[in-house]
Amino acid sequence: MSDNYEDMTVAEIKALLKEAGLKVSGKKSELIERLVEAQDAPEESEIVEEVADDVVENTDDSTEDVEEDDWDDEDWDEEEDEGHVAKQKPVLSEDMKLALALRDEQKKKTPAFKRTEWFRYKRLSRSGWRAPHGMDSKQRRNYKYRSSLVRVGHGKVATARGLHPSGFREVMVHNTGDLEVIDPETEAARVGKTVGGRKREQIYSRADELGIRVLNRRRDV
Repeated sequence: MSDNYEDMTVAEIKALLKEAGLKVSGKKSELIERLVEAQDAPEESEIVEEVADDVVENTDDSTEDVEEDDWDDEDWDEEEDEGHVAKQKPVLSEDMKLALALRDEQKKKTPAFKRTEWFRYKRLSRSGWRAPHGMDSKQRRNYKYRSSLVRVGHGKVATARGLHPSGFREVMVHNTGDLEVIDPETEAARVGKTVGGRKREQIYSRADELGIRVLNRRRDV
């Protein structure tokens, strides 16, 4: 069959691959190899039947006599009970919810503010916004082919200013004592970047006890 594929054009081979639901990228030899492997592979229905037969054969008839009431709570695997833990949500008023929604809509229309000559030097592209001050600066003179300037008109809703996208007000934390003054309903903790791993563990544990959300929580800790 592969000999027939050699006589076909790449377009014809790609058409066959599309019909089979396979990828169409690669060289002609790779496309032919992909078609041949797909033909040699067993059909999905045959695989399902084989798996079903194995399950029936390996099933113990004694399990059918066990009623649901005989199961004890301690028999369940503890790992199954550890599901997804939902993150804390802030308690927001209706006005605050509307302000956050309006800020999100405004943010979609806000241009990306780039530093002067950010396209010329990588270090400038990685840095934040800086106002241009040069007398002949094309960006300061607002030429169309330069990036936008930061202006008062780009400001967002004053009610939601400074809030995290989730709606929490961020509080910088450097130790477990800083968590005691946080209101878990309206405020969330952000651990300082200079805090070490051992102290981070203590902060995470104490935050879980107090029901405080940590915004920059590391997965490996």
